[in-house]
Amino acid sequence: MSWFLLFIAGLFEVGWAIGLKYTDGFSKPLPTVLTVLSMVISMVLLGFALKHLPVGTGYAVWTGIGTVGTALLGVFLLGEPATAARLGCIALIVSGIIGLKLAA
Repeated sequence: MSWFLLFIAGLFEVGWAIGLKYTDGFSKPLPTVLTVLSMVISMVLLGFALKHLPVGTGYAVWTGIGTVGTALLGVFLLGEPATAARLGCIALIVSGIIGLKLAA
């Protein structure tokens, strides 16, 4: 259950990271509220997950999910470049997440 909560927390981290772009410097009320709500949900779920997971592993996986998800959505939603080097680095992060899961 802790790994599931951590995964969902990571998805909400992606939500608030991408949401920051849409707040336009926190000047747009609805995106700002949704972004802050995503931040809170992400942190609460991370906290619950860390009750049963090592903090180093949990935090690294949480930020890894957020990093990979945000980078991929940046490519698909925001037109950021999808170079081979960038995709290779994303693959390395995914490998690290899998490694941490297997080692936990």
